[in-house]
Amino acid sequence: MSKRRPNWFGQLPLTRRILAVNLLTIVLLAFGVLYLDAFRNQLSEERLTLIHREAEMTASVLAITPAAARDSILLSLARSTGSRIRVYGSDGSLRSDSWNATGPTYTLRDPTTQKWNKDAARALDRGFNALVGAKPLDDFIEPADDKLQSWSEGTYARQTGQAVTKVRNAPDLTPVFSAAAPVGDETVLLTTNDREFTRTIRSQRTSLAMAMAIAVVLSVLLSLFLARTIVRPLRRIALAAHRVRLGRAREVKVPRLPSRTDEIGQLARSVSDMSQSLRQRMDNIEHFAADVTHELKNPLASLRSALDGLDRVEDPKLKLQLLAVAKDDVVRLDRLIGDISEAARTDAELARAKFEPVDLGPVIEQLVSSWEHRREKGDARLAFARPRRATAVVLGDANRLVRAIDNIIDNAISFSPPGGLVEIAAARVGDEVRIRIDDEGPGVPEEAREAIFNRFHSIRPEEEHFGRHSGLGLAIARAIVEGHDGEIDVQDRDDAPSGARFTITLPATEAV
Repeated sequence: MSKRRPNWFGQLPLTRRILAVNLLTIVLLAFGVLYLDAFRNQLSEERLTLIHREAEMTASVLAITPAAARDSILLSLARSTGSRIRVYGSDGSLRSDSWNATGPTYTLRDPTTQKWNKDAARALDRGFNALVGAKPLDDFIEPADDKLQSWSEGTYARQTGQAVTKVRNAPDLTPVFSAAAPVGDETVLLTTNDREFTRTIRSQRTSLAMAMAIAVVLSVLLSLFLARTIVRPLRRIALAAHRVRLGRAREVKVPRLPSRTDEIGQLARSVSDMSQSLRQRMDNIEHFAADVTHELKNPLASLRSALDGLDRVEDPKLKLQLLAVAKDDVVRLDRLIGDISEAARTDAELARAKFEPVDLGPVIEQLVSSWEHRREKGDARLAFARPRRATAVVLGDANRLVRAIDNIIDNAISFSPPGGLVEIAAARVGDEVRIRIDDEGPGVPEEAREAIFNRFHSIRPEEEHFGRHSGLGLAIARAIVEGHDGEIDVQDRDDAPSGARFTITLPATEAV
């Protein structure tokens, strides 16, 4: 059997996955733009450094060259560097121009005569410059009156006595590099239109564009993969939820996606738990409805029989007996309907209840005091070992907790022998509050200790008055206790010959 590969992608939260996919293209684009801008700036610096050295070298050569040999030297230097070399006198007038001997070494092209692809390339150049915030360059224009004053770098070189460089844009946006250097009272100016510079930059841009296209394709594929990992499980969950809503299938299996720890996995398990809880609640409602129907039929049948008999019986004594039976049935129905109503709304009210700290000591003491004045108690005796104040504090609904404890006390009294003692105690043990209710009755057989908490459990003492209990008291008590995250169980007493011991365990809290 092959090992299941770990679903590492399913472990990542959806937020991180979505951000990763969306940021991938942006990060690559930013990286490409920064790289291309740095590459262009570095290449431009190299070109300016090169023409700066050429200007200094030309100035050094001209400084030691006799006037008669200057033209041949300028011709040789212009051919070796490919630059246009001009020499201006002390008054700024043009004295020498290498193009007069060599002809043009570069040509400034008119963009209006070029093909559309060059226009597109220039549009991309402008867009890239705007994207990186590049400082706009001056346009290169040959002066109509060629004097040193027409060249800012030449004027600055004469003033500072050092070589000065500058870069401008030709009409077709190719760079024109220039450098000026002083030669005694003269100034030498070199200019060159470096078209190779532009071709190199655009070639790099094309490579980056191809890389970006690949990145976009990868981003789209990753987005599709991400959509698949999100949409497919959501569709399965939605389909299962729809089947649960229709209620046509008894058992609807909602995918739990145990291998995923992200939000979708949490959603799947929550929906699965919710559907199971809903199914269990529906089953409980169905069982409860069936039990209610069964329990109501018996007193109704007895009541109907008694009323039918009254029409046919003439004996006054027998009529009185039938009326007594009818009254007992009415009392039983009234108690049964009240307990059914209480059991039906217990879960809903607990879900909406606002829990607050409840000190069980005075609450139980007040409950025991009220029992002392009830006729239903008979001759049973109650004893309560009250805990110290604010020690048996739980978080819950006081009225509901009183109802749960009252039902167990009622059960203990009903099974107590004549003059029997019902002992009640509450104490905090560690992080729990334990409430113990002991009686001196026959106890609860081990096989019935779970059944007595079922609804309509009908095993009652033989001497108990007809219709006094509906069989819902202990079921309501358990529902209330479990609604407070507690537990309830019953055992035989270990400190008396007979009797049952009910123990309620609730999480303790601190008093306010």
